[in-house]
Amino acid sequence: MSRHHLVMITAHMRCPLAFGFAVKVMGQPGLKSNDARRWQNEPHLSVSLGYLQRIFDYLEQHQISMYRMSSDIAPYVTHPDMPQFHDQIRACSIELQELGARAKTQGLRLSFHPSQFIVLNSPEPALVRKSIADLEAQAAMLDCMELGPEAVVVTHVGGVYGDKRSGRDRWVATYERLPEPVRRRLVLENDDTRFSSADIINIHERTGVPLIFDYQHHWCNNPEGWEVRPALERCIRSWPTGVRPKIHYSSPRTEMRTVKRVIPGTRRTETAQIPPIWTGHADYLNPFEFITFMRLADELDFDVMIEAKLKDLALLRIRRDLLRYAPDVAQRFGLDSAALHAIEAEGVESAEAEAEHVE
Repeated sequence: MSRHHLVMITAHMRCPLAFGFAVKVMGQPGLKSNDARRWQNEPHLSVSLGYLQRIFDYLEQHQISMYRMSSDIAPYVTHPDMPQFHDQIRACSIELQELGARAKTQGLRLSFHPSQFIVLNSPEPALVRKSIADLEAQAAMLDCMELGPEAVVVTHVGGVYGDKRSGRDRWVATYERLPEPVRRRLVLENDDTRFSSADIINIHERTGVPLIFDYQHHWCNNPEGWEVRPALERCIRSWPTGVRPKIHYSSPRTEMRTVKRVIPGTRRTETAQIPPIWTGHADYLNPFEFITFMRLADELDFDVMIEAKLKDLALLRIRRDLLRYAPDVAQRFGLDSAALHAIEAEGVESAEAEAEHVE
């Protein structure tokens, strides 16, 4: 690692690392992430922004400083056959600006992660155009919120279509013609089955796009045999100076899965127990695995987006686990003995919420 990046990391280390979670709040019933009504009911971005205000209240209450917004907060905004929804972002520009100002006051890092239907390397031009339109809308919302370059839009490379090299080449070609607001916000993540850490590093070297290192995906899809620390370092170095990188972290499901399947030779179904799929996300983080990873990543500076099934409950739990099992790692996230009482009180609330979830 270069002296320049070590200096940058040292400067950032004065500010604690952040934990975040994605979209759905599990710890407080009734908090909606977006206006999910069908088009016949005239859903609108303004409704979603009201929901986000209440989610921000929850994040502030629990001192959570990173959150991934739903990519559907502006319903049907790019739908080609529904022009009545196309003006939502402009119509809500003031509300977006106000929400962005609150996020900055609250010290809240925000992002989007569009769905798997955003495919920039598709050989079908129509799908690429649709994908670019969706990315433009999400970048426009972040711009209207007047957020800094840490507020990003995360995407994957896309499909292999029989040849990974040409798949990477098409992504690069599309990236070069993206509108500037999209390029300014876009970051690229390794995935669990197609494009590895080495693949996205190759794309970064050709485009300069910043990279998201996904820990679980790296273990699931690493044919080049990169060790975790070198791959992580390379992704961190891809970010612009002064912008803290972020990573995605999750643990795999380990329990047996219950599925219904057709009995061979019949039309009847049966319930069966089958082994887990390691690409699936667990409800919580394995604290000991996370602690090992963070110690491996000593002196590296990045925020952590938790991609666990129980979302904020997993975040609240890992904070308590770090205080109990790894105070050295807890300190990196701004957690120390002074925070223990608040975390324990938080644990009572989250335990009650978890009980409700299980019931």
